[in-house]
Amino acid sequence: MSAQPSFSIFNFQFSISSEFLIFAVRNQGKNPISAHTMAQQQASINIKNKRATFDYELLESYTAGIVLTGTEIKSIRQGKASLVDTFCMIEKNELWVRNMYIAEYFYGTYNNHDARRDRKLLLNRTELRKLTRQTKETGFTIVPTRLYLNEKGLAKLVVAVAKGKKQYDKRQALKEKEDKRAMDRMFKK
Repeated sequence: MSAQPSFSIFNFQFSISSEFLIFAVRNQGKNPISAHTMAQQQASINIKNKRATFDYELLESYTAGIVLTGTEIKSIRQGKASLVDTFCMIEKNELWVRNMYIAEYFYGTYNNHDARRDRKLLLNRTELRKLTRQTKETGFTIVPTRLYLNEKGLAKLVVAVAKGKKQYDKRQALKEKEDKRAMDRMFKK
């Protein structure tokens, strides 16, 4: 059995066989990304709205799906999204998230999305009715608290029914947080 002649051009390795030409791409020392590694990267996407827990008292939370375009989900997978100054509204029995920032995808073409467009949230009818009932009461609002990717790679947004805190409530929360840090420092020593 004789060795098959082979040659390489740029990063491609060619082997010539008597029956047909075999084409293979050389790996260049990089490990291929496995499905497990990709799932770990997706699980690490967890974007929080820290301001919501400071400004509001969160009462009840719901997990909603988001209607996204292709370039939007790619940007979220890269972690380029923010929930700062984001709020939700119910219009015509549909829940919408407004002012949510998803950066434009770097490799997107002229079909790229608007960074702060309105996006529809997906909840079932009973949850929507419950949210509508709760927000009709004065002082209650719907606030997005967390954006994450589930195990299937789908983007989910956790929204909560919230009641605004008074200024003294915010000061009390800051004081409790500071006291907790001080206690943790004392126990570490």
